[in-house]
Amino acid sequence: MRACIFVRTVQGISILAYAFLIGLTACSNPNAGQPDPATETKLRAVADAVLRDATFTFTDQNGLHYDGPDDAPADAQLVPESSYTDWRYWNGVLNLAMHKLSSVLDEPKYAAFPPRQIAFCFDHQDWFRKRHRGENKWNYPLGQFFIMEELDDCGAMGASLIELVKDNPQQRYLEYIQRAASHIMARQGRLEDGTLVRHFPRRWTLWADDLYMSTAFLVRMYEFSGDFQYLDDAVRQVIQFHKYLFNEEKGLMHHCWFSDTRTPGIAFWGRSNGWALLAQVDLLERLPAAHTQRDTLLTLLQRHIQGISRHQSDNGLWHQLIDQADTYLETSCSAIFTYVLARSVKKGYIGSDYEPVARQGWKGVMTKIHSDGQFEGVCTGTGVGEDLEFYKNRPTPLSDVHGTGFILFAGTEILQL
Repeated sequence: MRACIFVRTVQGISILAYAFLIGLTACSNPNAGQPDPATETKLRAVADAVLRDATFTFTDQNGLHYDGPDDAPADAQLVPESSYTDWRYWNGVLNLAMHKLSSVLDEPKYAAFPPRQIAFCFDHQDWFRKRHRGENKWNYPLGQFFIMEELDDCGAMGASLIELVKDNPQQRYLEYIQRAASHIMARQGRLEDGTLVRHFPRRWTLWADDLYMSTAFLVRMYEFSGDFQYLDDAVRQVIQFHKYLFNEEKGLMHHCWFSDTRTPGIAFWGRSNGWALLAQVDLLERLPAAHTQRDTLLTLLQRHIQGISRHQSDNGLWHQLIDQADTYLETSCSAIFTYVLARSVKKGYIGSDYEPVARQGWKGVMTKIHSDGQFEGVCTGTGVGEDLEFYKNRPTPLSDVHGTGFILFAGTEILQL
């Protein structure tokens, strides 16, 4: 195991000592370095649960089931029976994760899920669009499909759609991709320096989450179209988000920054840091090797990874508020951090001395996955909070959809280590 030049800490233990202890365990294990069958078993359980629960049918206000909207009465209030078949940003992440898992395990049934999920939404969005009467997009089925107001309406799903059209270039898919690109480049709110922001909870608020909601799409759009304007904007967003959100002392990103008071939000929320880290890895993977900002982007990623590594708990997981040990251990951010660490080691963005941190993270995540593919400890959807209690009290429903894709990403990457 390669020695580390500098010392970091995990809950007070130096990374040097931490890596050494795990290294001793590996040396005593004759199967060290071999794929872990327990990891594959857990991944298959989670992915198979998705296939089992993604029913591609609808239910109405009376609990009746319909194969399609045209089968329902005219006054039916329909919703997709499964949250896995809606058009939300977590569906985009899940699609990308299922595609990756299929490739690594050579399992076609997982690759078949994203195109079916996307086609299901496209096939039925007109029915919901025509019946929309101004309902909140979060409370209206497929609302984010046709109500394109913010980055999370189109960024993650648009990114997964770009991956799909490489093999299935339907005109309706291409038209949506162009509409999403036009929204991000021309209509989404921005500060004077071009940094992407939202209209709420204040005008204008910068959310760490949006580094992924923008960059995941922009870098794939650059790959797809060859147009450098998308790459340039993605690079700009990463640099600018660090400028506004990164706290040098903590080594973490604030969840948000308010332009009216020019101050950051109060919380170092786990999943928002995960979104930002995932975006940075996505960008670096697609950045030309000779790009003038590559070294800058690597430095930003490395200092962010160093920051989150300092806050890993003894069991491998991270807290809901990363720097607050009295908050619950949260599964989705732990999975994202595990993926980013493992992927960054594999790609050479960070040293191999971080590999034990990634492996310990995955061990922690696996303790939250049940044998039937259900999982625990994922914070539900979370907006910007004005006080820490807001974050501390967020619920963690069983198998919350915000965690599914991240768990698959993390385990898939660990398999490849």
